[in-house]
Amino acid sequence: MHKNALKIGVVLLLLCALCMGMFACAPQQNSKQETAAGEVIFTDALGNTVTVHSPQRVVCTLGSFAETWYLAGGKVLGTTSDAIEDRKLDLGGSVENIGTVKQPNLEKIIALNPDFVILSADIASQVSAAETLKKAGIACAFFKVEYFQDYLAMLKILTDITGRADLYEENGLDVEKKINEIIQKVDKTKHPSILFLRAYSTGAKSKGEDNMVGVMLKDLGADNIAARYPSLLENITAEEIIKADPEYIFVATMGASDEKALAALKEMLFANKAMQALQAIKNDHYYVLDKELFHYKPNHRWAESYAFLYKTLYEEK
Repeated sequence: MHKNALKIGVVLLLLCALCMGMFACAPQQNSKQETAAGEVIFTDALGNTVTVHSPQRVVCTLGSFAETWYLAGGKVLGTTSDAIEDRKLDLGGSVENIGTVKQPNLEKIIALNPDFVILSADIASQVSAAETLKKAGIACAFFKVEYFQDYLAMLKILTDITGRADLYEENGLDVEKKINEIIQKVDKTKHPSILFLRAYSTGAKSKGEDNMVGVMLKDLGADNIAARYPSLLENITAEEIIKADPEYIFVATMGASDEKALAALKEMLFANKAMQALQAIKNDHYYVLDKELFHYKPNHRWAESYAFLYKTLYEEK
């Protein structure tokens, strides 16, 4: 019995040593690895392992992503109409229009002979388009950007690809520092109540903290009334808003026509005379937010978005 127990103990020790050796040899998971000069391997927003080698012909199927690639020191070969026609972004030269965000033209993209295509993980048509692009031998990667930290993570990967660590510092870390300085100034004893609305030509929706503007307002200590009146997220009514009586109202317009969206909002809510008694209305604290800073992703201007909201909530009389 003693000999059998000794044998079992030796076997167990050998197994433990073997397992420890296996774990010691296993590579740690990394979102980015450099294998050869100019080659970068990273994990995209959908969990795909992507390998690129100093791409020079890059297409972006979202305007804000095209801007981020440009901010990372890259040259944009083609992008969608939101960047070219709507925002008229300066992307450093002639850029081909490859269609809309929801319907990028695959024939145009392939005809440009890109070596890297940057896609949105949030848009179903782009996710399905990736299969065609991969079959054509084109490297693709998905990104998802809603909050500043998402932008920072994307910029890090893109500057790893371009080799421009200086631009990650300038357009990422320096912006983060400014944002943190603004947040540090917030008077933590004050929690101004706010209503955040997204206005469409067909109506409006109240938004909580699951979006870019909602998170910025939360970071700045604002009390979003949608947290106390969750029914507002489903169906906004003048009665609920009057009951909550927010100190500030922020509106982000959606769609091609700001005028139609604001007119629809006025007809839906503010035609009600009782709404004129709201603190936000009486004190002229009703703000239509700049699309460049609060609808499109502000990228390197994210600190400006925070600064505007901070000034509005805490410094304007």
